[in-house]
Amino acid sequence: MLKKYRFGFDISGLVIFLIVMIPNFIWFFVPAPNDILRNESITTTVDTIGSIFQAIFIGSLCIIINKERSKLHFSPLIIFSIICIVLYFVGWILYYNGITNALVIISLTLPPCLTFIFFALDRNNIIAAVPAVCFTICHLIYGIVNFIL
Repeated sequence: MLKKYRFGFDISGLVIFLIVMIPNFIWFFVPAPNDILRNESITTTVDTIGSIFQAIFIGSLCIIINKERSKLHFSPLIIFSIICIVLYFVGWILYYNGITNALVIISLTLPPCLTFIFFALDRNNIIAAVPAVCFTICHLIYGIVNFIL
């Protein structure tokens, strides 16, 4: 299986990461009203594990390339990634309008993760997809335990 992969630089992996991070960069500098995301997390161990998986999948998206992947095009998985990005951005718009209900929290948690999973699957990058799934589980636990329950 590993013979299908090589090290290199995949600019599309970096671009998808930066697109998804745009709202986070804005949030870092411009606090939202009713900014519950700045509250201290009660899931610190899960958050740490999630951060490790996040670093692994981001690195894998950017530097591990499947030699058998197709040329980047609007495949169903890329379209699903774009839909997830739109849902994520809508979640941030609602959040900045002071809405912090469970649906908004889920929209800030699940769609960005699915974006990366769909993208990794489209690029035939299972090495990135597996830690992205692990990160998704941790990110959902964080969102649900800290802001919904």
